[in-house]
Amino acid sequence: MLSLDEAQSRAQDLVSAARKAGADAADTIYACNASTNVSVRLGALEDVERSEGEEIGLRVFIGQRSASISASDMNPATLGTLVERCIAMAREAPEDPYAGLAPEDRLLRKRPPSLDLTDEEEPEPAALRERALMAEDAARSVPGVTNSEGGGASSGRSQVALATSHGFAGAYAGTSHSTWASVLAGAGSDMQRDHASHNVRHLEDLDDAETIGTRAGQRAVARLNPVKVESGVMPIIFDPRIGSSLIGHLIGGIVGPAIARRSSFLLDMLGEAIFDAGVTIIDDPLLHRGLRSRPFDGEGLPVERRALIDRGVLTGWLMDSASARQLGLEPTGHASRGGSGAPGASVTNVHMEPGIASPGDLMADVKRGLYVTELIGMGVNGVTGDYSRGAAGFLIENGAVAHAVSEITIAGNLKDMFRALTPASDLQFRYAMNVPTLRIDGMTVAGG
Repeated sequence: MLSLDEAQSRAQDLVSAARKAGADAADTIYACNASTNVSVRLGALEDVERSEGEEIGLRVFIGQRSASISASDMNPATLGTLVERCIAMAREAPEDPYAGLAPEDRLLRKRPPSLDLTDEEEPEPAALRERALMAEDAARSVPGVTNSEGGGASSGRSQVALATSHGFAGAYAGTSHSTWASVLAGAGSDMQRDHASHNVRHLEDLDDAETIGTRAGQRAVARLNPVKVESGVMPIIFDPRIGSSLIGHLIGGIVGPAIARRSSFLLDMLGEAIFDAGVTIIDDPLLHRGLRSRPFDGEGLPVERRALIDRGVLTGWLMDSASARQLGLEPTGHASRGGSGAPGASVTNVHMEPGIASPGDLMADVKRGLYVTELIGMGVNGVTGDYSRGAAGFLIENGAVAHAVSEITIAGNLKDMFRALTPASDLQFRYAMNVPTLRIDGMTVAGG
């Protein structure tokens, strides 16, 4: 793995080579990932895997024509060929009036912020194996657990460097540590499966392996003996570990490319109240130790904490430079970039601010409803907002969680669901996208 300085230098050299070869403008992104993963099953070592890979992507512009290409071979001769091919491709590409680098006057010029994304600790495979065994043993020790899909632990490091021909160069790194366990409870056709995991930047922030394993076992056992549910309209309570998917659908509807294509269910909702006034959703790329934190975006623009939803109101679109030009607006620092292709737009660390009611208070007046802990399938239409997904979880009767349920479908329309959404007070920061327990009234439930 290259050092950060070497990675940044490699990216700058490739941009310089492209300019010398005739490109009017160019940018390069370098990415490297290295990880060690250890998995166990039924108390025995199952796999030890070490992976390391790097990729460099070049994008060039000839007038309003552009092309991109990537390679995993860092040999200078290969990179020279990469430049030649990319320029040849660009000369044959159709003109795009919106293509181009980010506005030069918007580039990050000051020293990138320090976000504490790297951990000096790098556990040995033996330590990862011990952690994986502890997690699985704890899960298998829960009464009612009858089999295991395994446990695992991993550590890794990633590095990103970006350089542009109009003056930006930067690089940053991040580490990761994770533990997981997945087990089964019951037997035969009544068997149920569930899991638990935790992923952090710094090892000291990682949950205890036994805690993770015990959580996995308890979740699996709780799902035993599911009952049938009659179809109808009822309140749905979303567990925090799956409620974030609703915010994912919101993000898909406000990214600049979707708006520019006019293919979003939120197309005409800018500045409108799409949630209750008690809902605020924040995107924070500068969160210290955040799982998706970054000091600059995929085009070299500065990033900042901002409210995507402010007291229920949709504040703006998430834009890369190309979609911003197409819409006659300014880029927002949300550009994301892979090794090949033009930048898109994405969020970083997102959370919904907590409400004032506890989860218990949120369901206290529910005579009959569902507490959903798992969603299945991808039955969501991003153009119309129609929502229909398989689900599993627990029946709520008279304000309390009762029997497990499975093989059900919940349906609605995202616009209606957003307006009816109420957050609880139990927000915790465990994922890249975090929400408290959520309640949505008036959803249609189809029983199994």
